[in-house]
Amino acid sequence: MKTLNNLQQLRDTIAEARQAGQSIALVPTMGNLHAGHIALIKQAVERADCVVASIFVNPLQFGANEDLDSYPRTLEADQSKLQEAGCNLLFIPDAQTIYPHGMEQHTLVSVPGVSTGLCGGSRPGHFDGVATVVCKLLNMVQPDIALFGEKDFQQLAVIRKMVADLNIPVQVFGVPIVRDHDGLALSSRNGYLSAPQRANAPALHQCMQTLKAKIITGDRDYPALFAQFNSELNAAGFRLDYIELRDALTLEKADLASTQLILLAAAYLGSTRLIDNLIIDL
Repeated sequence: MKTLNNLQQLRDTIAEARQAGQSIALVPTMGNLHAGHIALIKQAVERADCVVASIFVNPLQFGANEDLDSYPRTLEADQSKLQEAGCNLLFIPDAQTIYPHGMEQHTLVSVPGVSTGLCGGSRPGHFDGVATVVCKLLNMVQPDIALFGEKDFQQLAVIRKMVADLNIPVQVFGVPIVRDHDGLALSSRNGYLSAPQRANAPALHQCMQTLKAKIITGDRDYPALFAQFNSELNAAGFRLDYIELRDALTLEKADLASTQLILLAAAYLGSTRLIDNLIIDL
């Protein structure tokens, strides 16, 4: 695996792969890689000849009181995992490469509609930062396909709409959530949890599964269901950020005509914010 941090070297290497007739896949990450990220790489290896991963902890998508400075950075371990998974090229740009004139003077990509509410409501400006950096990485690498995890379901919807609206010639694939043995969705932020918190963390997924089962069996009193969900989470030590039922195809508010639903939740366990989602096929 080749590791590069220079944009021109990246473009030269991609050009060589193109001249050799290779297809290109991109997996953008912020590093601190876990099995969920590696699942993206393995899917990319199956779908393309040359797999490019990027590691960039994007300051533009962090709010003023979020964990930018403390976000885990584990480059050597990440490189080893990527190489073992079959990644061909790792791109590690610095902030100067991504934002040469500073973030304040940089053009922003804002995706209306799907950015509203959910994590977009809790983290104002977050998805502008995500869309901007992903748009830049897509332009830098110019891949045939790009892969993203479905745990960040709203993020995936934002990226898909951005690609469609801006006519970016890339096919976007979502890869299913990878979970630990106890059901907790894998996340780099799980490392923030203390041992007692980690023991309680699967309750988020368990409560969501209980809620999903009630919806499937016909219970449509959503205010009561969500109130019970919140009560169960509180008892497990969580503080609820949001719980919502959306149309899985459009991410709009679900109505009685919706048959493909997605249950999305975010909650704090101590200071750690966890997110999860479940598809509900009616």
